Amino acid sequence: MSDQALLSPFHKTLNLSNRVVMAPMTRSRAANEGNIPTEDLHVPYYTQRASAGLIITEGSQVSKDAVGYVNTAGIHSKEQVEGWKKVTKSVHDKGGKIFIQLWHVGRMSHPDFHNGELPLAPSAINPNAQSYTPEGFKDTVAPKAMSIVDIKQTVADFKNAAINAMEAGFDGVEIHSSNGYLFHQFFNGTSNHRTDEYGGSIENRTRIFFEVLDAIKVAIAQEKIGVRFNPSLNGMFGITMDEETIPTFEHIIKKLNDYDLAYVHLSEPFNDVSNISFAVKHIAKHFRPLYNGTLMINAGFDQESGNKVIEEGNADLVAFGKPFISNPDLVERFKHNYPLADWDTDTFYTIGKEGYTDYPTYEENN
Repeated sequence: MSDQALLSPFHKTLNLSNRVVMAPMTRSRAANEGNIPTEDLHVPYYTQRASAGLIITEGSQVSKDAVGYVNTAGIHSKEQVEGWKKVTKSVHDKGGKIFIQLWHVGRMSHPDFHNGELPLAPSAINPNAQSYTPEGFKDTVAPKAMSIVDIKQTVADFKNAAINAMEAGFDGVEIHSSNGYLFHQFFNGTSNHRTDEYGGSIENRTRIFFEVLDAIKVAIAQEKIGVRFNPSLNGMFGITMDEETIPTFEHIIKKLNDYDLAYVHLSEPFNDVSNISFAVKHIAKHFRPLYNGTLMINAGFDQESGNKVIEEGNADLVAFGKPFISNPDLVERFKHNYPLADWDTDTFYTIGKEGYTDYPTYEENN
Protein backbone atom coordinates (compact mmCIF):
# COMPACT_ATOMS: atom_id res chain seq x y z
CA MET A 1 0.00 0.00 0.00
CA SER A 2 1.41 3.36 -0.99
CA ASP A 3 2.26 5.82 1.78
CA GLN A 4 1.78 8.84 -0.48
CA ALA A 5 -0.33 11.59 1.07
CA LEU A 6 -2.36 11.85 -2.14
CA LEU A 7 -3.35 8.21 -1.89
CA SER A 8 -4.35 8.23 1.77
CA PRO A 9 -8.09 8.06 2.50
CA PHE A 10 -9.98 11.14 3.64
CA HIS A 11 -12.79 10.88 6.20
CA LYS A 12 -13.55 14.40 7.35
CA THR A 13 -16.42 16.10 5.53
CA LEU A 14 -16.29 13.49 2.77
CA ASN A 15 -15.48 9.79 2.85
CA LEU A 16 -12.99 9.42 0.01
CA SER A 17 -10.72 6.50 -0.85
CA ASN A 18 -7.93 8.92 -1.80
CA ARG A 19 -7.25 12.65 -2.05
CA VAL A 20 -6.84 12.85 -5.82
CA VAL A 21 -9.75 14.87 -7.20
CA MET A 22 -10.71 15.17 -10.85
CA ALA A 23 -11.10 18.91 -11.41
CA PRO A 24 -14.08 20.34 -13.32
CA MET A 25 -13.21 20.84 -16.98
CA THR A 26 -15.30 22.09 -19.89
CA ARG A 27 -15.06 19.55 -22.72
CA SER A 28 -17.98 20.59 -24.99
CA ARG A 29 -19.25 17.07 -25.73
CA ALA A 30 -23.00 17.71 -25.24
CA ALA A 31 -23.47 18.35 -28.96
CA ASN A 32 -27.20 17.77 -29.10
CA GLU A 33 -30.42 19.71 -28.83
CA GLY A 34 -31.00 20.41 -25.17
CA ASN A 35 -27.38 20.22 -23.96
CA ILE A 36 -27.93 16.71 -22.57
CA PRO A 37 -25.13 14.44 -21.25
CA THR A 38 -24.91 11.36 -23.46
CA GLU A 39 -24.62 7.66 -22.76
CA ASP A 40 -21.98 7.09 -25.42
CA LEU A 41 -19.64 9.91 -24.35
CA HIS A 42 -20.24 11.31 -20.86
CA VAL A 43 -20.92 7.94 -19.23
CA PRO A 44 -17.65 6.25 -20.28
CA TYR A 45 -15.61 9.44 -19.83
CA TYR A 46 -16.46 9.83 -16.17
CA THR A 47 -16.61 6.10 -15.45
CA GLN A 48 -13.07 5.64 -16.79
CA ARG A 49 -11.92 8.10 -14.12
CA ALA A 50 -13.96 6.69 -11.22
CA SER A 51 -10.85 5.72 -9.23
CA ALA A 52 -10.41 9.39 -8.34
CA GLY A 53 -11.27 10.07 -4.71
CA LEU A 54 -13.84 12.52 -6.08
CA ILE A 55 -14.91 13.59 -9.56
CA ILE A 56 -16.19 17.13 -10.11
CA THR A 57 -17.98 17.36 -13.42
CA GLU A 58 -17.68 20.00 -16.07
CA GLY A 59 -19.52 23.22 -15.33
CA SER A 60 -23.22 22.64 -15.98
CA GLN A 61 -25.66 25.46 -16.61
CA VAL A 62 -28.33 26.15 -14.00
CA SER A 63 -30.62 27.75 -16.60
CA LYS A 64 -30.77 28.76 -20.25
CA ASP A 65 -29.65 32.24 -19.17
CA ALA A 66 -26.45 30.71 -17.77
CA VAL A 67 -25.05 29.38 -21.06
CA GLY A 68 -21.92 30.85 -22.58
CA TYR A 69 -20.09 28.03 -24.35
CA VAL A 70 -21.23 25.70 -27.13
CA ASN A 71 -22.09 22.04 -26.45
CA THR A 72 -21.92 22.30 -22.66
CA ALA A 73 -24.28 20.22 -20.53
CA GLY A 74 -26.90 21.65 -18.19
CA ILE A 75 -28.78 20.56 -15.08
CA HIS A 76 -32.03 22.51 -15.44
CA SER A 77 -34.20 20.26 -17.61
CA LYS A 78 -35.77 16.84 -17.07
CA GLU A 79 -33.86 15.47 -20.06
CA GLN A 80 -30.55 16.68 -18.64
CA VAL A 81 -31.32 15.10 -15.28
CA GLU A 82 -32.08 11.78 -16.99
CA GLY A 83 -28.79 12.01 -18.90
CA TRP A 84 -26.80 12.67 -15.74
CA LYS A 85 -28.53 9.75 -13.95
CA LYS A 86 -26.75 7.36 -16.30
CA VAL A 87 -23.41 9.02 -15.49
CA THR A 88 -23.81 8.92 -11.71
CA LYS A 89 -25.04 5.31 -11.69
CA SER A 90 -22.09 4.14 -13.77
CA VAL A 91 -19.56 6.03 -11.61
CA HIS A 92 -21.15 4.68 -8.42
CA ASP A 93 -21.14 1.14 -9.82
CA LYS A 94 -17.36 1.53 -10.14
CA GLY A 95 -17.09 2.71 -6.54
CA GLY A 96 -16.57 6.38 -7.40
CA LYS A 97 -18.01 9.59 -6.01
CA ILE A 98 -19.12 12.51 -8.14
CA PHE A 99 -20.20 16.14 -7.60
CA ILE A 100 -21.64 18.35 -10.32
CA GLN A 101 -20.39 21.90 -10.79
CA LEU A 102 -23.23 24.44 -10.98
CA TRP A 103 -22.42 27.17 -13.50
CA HIS A 104 -23.61 30.57 -14.67
CA VAL A 105 -21.18 32.38 -16.95
CA GLY A 106 -22.74 35.83 -16.59
CA ARG A 107 -21.24 38.27 -19.09
CA MET A 108 -18.84 35.63 -20.49
CA SER A 109 -21.50 34.78 -23.05
CA HIS A 110 -22.93 36.06 -26.32
CA PRO A 111 -26.38 37.03 -27.67
CA ASP A 112 -26.18 33.99 -29.98
CA PHE A 113 -26.99 31.84 -26.93
CA HIS A 114 -29.95 34.00 -25.86
CA ASN A 115 -32.05 34.50 -28.98
CA GLY A 116 -30.29 37.78 -29.64
CA GLU A 117 -30.84 39.11 -26.13
CA LEU A 118 -27.92 40.37 -24.05
CA PRO A 119 -26.36 38.06 -21.47
CA LEU A 120 -26.88 38.94 -17.80
CA ALA A 121 -24.19 40.35 -15.50
CA PRO A 122 -23.80 42.60 -12.44
CA SER A 123 -23.17 45.68 -14.58
CA ALA A 124 -23.27 46.58 -18.28
CA ILE A 125 -19.50 46.30 -18.72
CA ASN A 126 -17.99 44.34 -21.61
CA PRO A 127 -15.32 41.89 -20.41
CA ASN A 128 -13.59 42.31 -23.78
CA ALA A 129 -13.09 38.58 -24.03
CA GLN A 130 -14.48 35.87 -26.33
CA SER A 131 -17.34 33.40 -26.13
CA TYR A 132 -17.20 30.00 -27.83
CA THR A 133 -20.40 30.01 -29.91
CA PRO A 134 -21.81 27.50 -32.45
CA GLU A 135 -20.11 29.63 -35.11
CA GLY A 136 -16.77 29.69 -33.34
CA PHE A 137 -15.23 32.25 -31.02
CA LYS A 138 -16.94 35.63 -31.03
CA ASP A 139 -16.15 38.83 -29.17
CA THR A 140 -18.22 39.44 -26.07
CA VAL A 141 -20.60 42.41 -25.83
CA ALA A 142 -21.69 44.75 -23.08
CA PRO A 143 -24.19 42.66 -21.06
CA LYS A 144 -27.46 43.66 -19.47
CA ALA A 145 -27.14 44.75 -15.84
CA MET A 146 -29.21 42.34 -13.77
CA SER A 147 -32.35 43.67 -12.14
CA ILE A 148 -33.31 42.59 -8.62
CA VAL A 149 -35.84 40.27 -10.26
CA ASP A 150 -33.02 38.75 -12.38
CA ILE A 151 -30.92 38.22 -9.26
CA LYS A 152 -33.73 36.55 -7.33
CA GLN A 153 -34.45 34.31 -10.32
CA THR A 154 -30.79 33.34 -10.51
CA VAL A 155 -30.79 32.40 -6.82
CA ALA A 156 -33.85 30.23 -7.48
CA ASP A 157 -32.18 28.69 -10.53
CA PHE A 158 -29.17 27.57 -8.48
CA LYS A 159 -31.42 26.09 -5.81
CA ASN A 160 -33.45 24.23 -8.45
CA ALA A 161 -30.25 22.96 -10.09
CA ALA A 162 -29.04 21.58 -6.75
CA ILE A 163 -32.36 19.79 -6.28
CA ASN A 164 -32.04 18.40 -9.81
CA ALA A 165 -28.52 17.24 -9.00
CA MET A 166 -29.77 15.19 -6.07
CA GLU A 167 -32.47 13.67 -8.28
CA ALA A 168 -29.78 12.81 -10.82
CA GLY A 169 -27.86 10.88 -8.16
CA PHE A 170 -24.91 13.17 -7.54
CA ASP A 171 -23.10 12.98 -4.22
CA GLY A 172 -23.03 16.76 -4.05
CA VAL A 173 -22.68 20.03 -5.93
CA GLU A 174 -19.93 22.61 -6.40
CA ILE A 175 -20.93 26.26 -6.82
CA HIS A 176 -18.71 27.72 -9.54
CA SER A 177 -17.72 31.10 -8.08
CA SER A 178 -14.46 31.33 -9.98
CA ASN A 179 -12.69 32.10 -13.27
CA GLY A 180 -14.46 35.32 -14.16
CA TYR A 181 -17.98 33.90 -14.24
CA LEU A 182 -21.13 35.36 -12.66
CA PHE A 183 -20.25 35.36 -8.95
CA HIS A 184 -16.67 36.39 -9.65
CA GLN A 185 -18.07 39.30 -11.66
CA PHE A 186 -20.06 40.42 -8.62
CA PHE A 187 -16.99 40.11 -6.37
CA ASN A 188 -14.73 42.18 -8.60
CA GLY A 189 -14.77 45.97 -8.52
CA THR A 190 -13.89 46.32 -12.19
CA SER A 191 -16.94 44.30 -13.30
CA ASN A 192 -19.40 45.37 -10.59
CA HIS A 193 -20.32 49.07 -10.58
CA ARG A 194 -23.68 48.62 -8.90
CA THR A 195 -24.92 51.14 -6.33
CA ASP A 196 -27.61 48.96 -4.75
CA GLU A 197 -27.31 46.22 -2.11
CA TYR A 198 -25.29 44.08 -4.54
CA GLY A 199 -22.52 46.61 -5.19
CA GLY A 200 -20.06 48.88 -3.43
CA SER A 201 -18.92 47.29 -0.18
CA ILE A 202 -17.35 43.85 0.10
CA GLU A 203 -20.40 42.62 1.97
CA ASN A 204 -22.69 43.83 -0.80
CA ARG A 205 -20.57 42.45 -3.65
CA THR A 206 -20.55 39.00 -2.04
CA ARG A 207 -24.24 39.08 -1.14
CA ILE A 208 -25.56 37.13 -4.14
CA PHE A 209 -23.11 34.28 -3.51
CA PHE A 210 -24.26 33.85 0.08
CA GLU A 211 -27.90 34.15 -0.96
CA VAL A 212 -27.34 31.28 -3.37
CA LEU A 213 -25.47 29.24 -0.77
CA ASP A 214 -28.20 29.82 1.81
CA ALA A 215 -30.88 28.86 -0.71
CA ILE A 216 -29.10 25.65 -1.67
CA LYS A 217 -28.48 24.57 1.93
CA VAL A 218 -32.23 24.72 2.56
CA ALA A 219 -32.70 22.21 -0.26
CA ILE A 220 -29.76 19.84 0.32
CA ALA A 221 -27.41 19.03 3.20
CA GLN A 222 -24.52 21.47 3.67
CA GLU A 223 -21.98 18.64 3.64
CA LYS A 224 -23.02 18.01 0.03
CA ILE A 225 -22.03 21.53 -1.05
CA GLY A 226 -18.59 22.59 -2.26
CA VAL A 227 -17.55 26.04 -3.48
CA ARG A 228 -14.79 27.16 -5.83
CA PHE A 229 -12.81 30.44 -6.01
CA ASN A 230 -9.82 31.85 -7.88
CA PRO A 231 -8.53 34.71 -5.68
CA SER A 232 -5.51 35.75 -7.78
CA LEU A 233 -7.08 35.62 -11.23
CA ASN A 234 -5.88 38.63 -13.23
CA GLY A 235 -5.91 39.51 -16.90
CA MET A 236 -8.03 36.49 -17.86
CA PHE A 237 -11.78 35.98 -18.36
CA GLY A 238 -12.26 39.74 -18.21
CA ILE A 239 -11.09 40.02 -14.58
CA THR A 240 -8.62 42.62 -13.31
CA MET A 241 -7.48 42.55 -9.71
CA ASP A 242 -7.54 45.61 -7.47
CA GLU A 243 -6.64 46.43 -3.86
CA GLU A 244 -9.92 44.99 -2.57
CA THR A 245 -9.66 41.65 -4.38
CA ILE A 246 -7.80 39.65 -1.73
CA PRO A 247 -9.69 41.25 1.19
CA THR A 248 -12.91 40.25 -0.59
CA PHE A 249 -11.88 36.61 -0.76
CA GLU A 250 -10.58 36.71 2.81
CA HIS A 251 -14.01 37.93 3.87
CA ILE A 252 -15.70 35.11 1.96
CA ILE A 253 -13.42 32.35 3.24
CA LYS A 254 -13.68 33.47 6.87
CA LYS A 255 -17.47 33.70 6.63
CA LEU A 256 -17.61 30.16 5.24
CA ASN A 257 -16.40 28.92 8.63
CA ASP A 258 -20.01 29.43 9.73
CA TYR A 259 -21.10 26.67 7.32
CA ASP A 260 -20.48 22.92 7.32
CA LEU A 261 -19.49 22.56 3.68
CA ALA A 262 -18.02 19.58 1.88
CA TYR A 263 -15.01 21.70 0.92
CA VAL A 264 -13.66 25.02 -0.30
CA HIS A 265 -11.87 24.63 -3.64
CA LEU A 266 -9.20 27.25 -4.43
CA SER A 267 -6.99 27.76 -7.47
CA GLU A 268 -3.39 28.87 -7.43
CA PRO A 269 -2.68 31.77 -9.86
CA PHE A 270 -3.22 30.81 -13.50
CA ASN A 271 -0.50 33.19 -14.65
CA ASP A 272 2.41 35.19 -13.27
CA VAL A 273 1.17 37.70 -10.69
CA SER A 274 4.56 38.44 -9.14
CA ASN A 275 4.45 42.04 -10.38
CA ILE A 276 1.09 42.73 -8.69
CA SER A 277 1.75 43.96 -5.16
CA PHE A 278 -1.70 43.07 -3.82
CA ALA A 279 -1.90 39.57 -5.36
CA VAL A 280 -1.34 36.40 -3.34
CA LYS A 281 1.27 34.20 -4.96
CA HIS A 282 0.69 31.08 -2.82
CA ILE A 283 -3.05 30.64 -2.40
CA ALA A 284 -3.12 27.44 -0.33
CA LYS A 285 -0.55 28.73 2.14
CA HIS A 286 -2.32 32.09 2.49
CA PHE A 287 -5.89 30.84 2.93
CA ARG A 288 -5.29 27.64 4.91
CA PRO A 289 -5.03 29.50 8.27
CA LEU A 290 -8.28 31.35 7.52
CA TYR A 291 -10.47 28.30 6.95
CA ASN A 292 -11.23 25.54 9.42
CA GLY A 293 -12.91 23.15 7.01
CA THR A 294 -11.76 20.93 4.16
CA LEU A 295 -9.55 22.79 1.69
CA MET A 296 -9.00 21.63 -1.88
CA ILE A 297 -6.29 23.21 -4.03
CA ASN A 298 -5.93 23.22 -7.81
CA ALA A 299 -3.85 24.47 -10.76
CA GLY A 300 -0.46 23.24 -11.89
CA PHE A 301 0.06 20.39 -9.41
CA ASP A 302 1.84 17.16 -10.22
CA GLN A 303 2.38 14.05 -8.12
CA GLU A 304 5.31 15.50 -6.17
CA SER A 305 3.85 18.92 -5.46
CA GLY A 306 0.44 17.41 -4.73
CA ASN A 307 1.89 15.16 -2.05
CA LYS A 308 3.90 18.05 -0.65
CA VAL A 309 1.01 20.50 -0.24
CA ILE A 310 -0.92 17.90 1.77
CA GLU A 311 2.11 16.86 3.83
CA GLU A 312 2.77 20.51 4.73
CA GLY A 313 -0.81 20.87 5.94
CA ASN A 314 -1.75 23.55 3.40
CA ALA A 315 -4.50 21.48 1.75
CA ASP A 316 -6.52 18.34 2.36
CA LEU A 317 -7.33 17.46 -1.25
CA VAL A 318 -5.67 18.22 -4.60
CA ALA A 319 -7.63 18.62 -7.84
CA PHE A 320 -5.96 17.67 -11.12
CA GLY A 321 -7.28 18.85 -14.47
CA LYS A 322 -5.34 18.18 -17.66
CA PRO A 323 -3.52 15.11 -16.26
CA PHE A 324 -6.93 13.45 -15.89
CA ILE A 325 -7.78 14.15 -19.54
CA SER A 326 -5.02 11.93 -20.89
CA ASN A 327 -4.65 9.62 -17.87
CA PRO A 328 -7.99 8.09 -16.92
CA ASP A 329 -6.04 5.89 -14.51
CA LEU A 330 -4.21 8.82 -12.90
CA VAL A 331 -4.58 7.39 -9.39
CA GLU A 332 -3.09 4.06 -10.46
CA ARG A 333 -0.22 5.84 -12.21
CA PHE A 334 0.55 7.76 -9.03
CA LYS A 335 0.37 4.55 -6.99
CA HIS A 336 2.86 2.70 -9.19
CA ASN A 337 4.89 5.76 -10.21
CA TYR A 338 4.06 5.12 -13.85
CA PRO A 339 4.85 7.91 -16.34
CA LEU A 340 1.97 10.12 -17.41
CA ALA A 341 0.62 10.32 -20.95
CA ASP A 342 0.51 13.70 -22.70
CA TRP A 343 -2.80 15.36 -23.58
CA ASP A 344 -3.82 16.65 -26.99
CA THR A 345 -4.94 20.28 -26.74
CA ASP A 346 -6.45 20.11 -30.24
CA THR A 347 -9.20 17.80 -28.96
CA PHE A 348 -10.08 19.58 -25.71
CA TYR A 349 -13.32 21.07 -27.09
CA THR A 350 -14.09 19.02 -30.18
CA ILE A 351 -17.03 16.69 -30.76
CA GLY A 352 -16.76 12.93 -30.41
CA LYS A 353 -14.65 10.27 -28.72
CA GLU A 354 -11.25 11.37 -29.99
CA GLY A 355 -9.27 12.94 -27.18
CA TYR A 356 -12.13 12.21 -24.78
CA THR A 357 -12.74 8.52 -24.14
CA ASP A 358 -9.95 6.98 -26.23
CA TYR A 359 -6.95 7.60 -23.93
CA PRO A 360 -5.71 4.17 -22.78
CA THR A 361 -4.68 3.26 -19.26
CA TYR A 362 -1.01 2.49 -18.64
CA GLU A 363 -1.78 -1.22 -18.38
CA GLU A 364 -3.66 -1.19 -21.69
CA ASN A 365 -0.74 0.50 -23.40
CA ASN A 366 2.02 -1.75 -22.04
